[in-house]
Amino acid sequence: MSRSPIVLVCCDHIQNYRGTAAHVVRDTYIRGLVRLSGATPILLPMIGAAFDPHVLLDMVDGILLTGSNSNIAPSHYGAEQEFDDDLIDNARDMTTLPLLRIAVERDVPVFAICRGFQELNVACGGSLHQFIHDLPGKKDHRHSRDLTMSENFHNHAHKMKTQKGGLFEKWGMPPEFFVNSLHAQGVDRLGDGLMAEGISDDGVIEAVSMPDKSFVVGVQWHPEGDCFINPPSGKVFEEFGKALQAKVSAAENGNVTKIGAK
Repeated sequence: MSRSPIVLVCCDHIQNYRGTAAHVVRDTYIRGLVRLSGATPILLPMIGAAFDPHVLLDMVDGILLTGSNSNIAPSHYGAEQEFDDDLIDNARDMTTLPLLRIAVERDVPVFAICRGFQELNVACGGSLHQFIHDLPGKKDHRHSRDLTMSENFHNHAHKMKTQKGGLFEKWGMPPEFFVNSLHAQGVDRLGDGLMAEGISDDGVIEAVSMPDKSFVVGVQWHPEGDCFINPPSGKVFEEFGKALQAKVSAAENGNVTKIGAK
């Protein structure tokens, strides 16, 4: 029997946690990985350039990029910053962006959520809208301050449409389904090699994939928050688990070709 896949989980870097900085991951990510992806999580602190991405990737079978309250520095996609400096997390940018680029190059399975989704787009050469709610015709995609975090996770904020011919369609996901919404930023220019998998009912890209890789999937919503009650959210974790297990099995059998290749 194959071993449990090991997944590197990028922490959220919090500057003020009871008076000191901390590297944390919400339990919702861990439970989704363990129960739906069948994976063993290992937490990666946001340590900037003080690590070797290749060494880390030699140790794991996949990567999960988590959400965060911080934003990617706009300098990484050639834009002027329009928000306050306290929303910048340079240590996270210096950790995740190089890691993502090398992971994609090496065809390591990647599941990117919220800020992680935006990191994936930027790492692939894309850009971001810094305030979606200021764009003509767009809804306010930020979380409701009248609800708790759990309530926001379970809130069906808007519909998402699955794109024809994409990975989501191949997985048997419905043509439309509801997702939660807890983000202010989103995709402007789509990164190189990425395909839009899902688009919100007001035209915001909510999910992407990289068709020529074994598993590179990013979602703007928070599937870890409702994966046990919203089947499409759970499905992404399950498919991530299948890709991880296929990678483990291929390695154990000495087969290093692309997963799913004929």
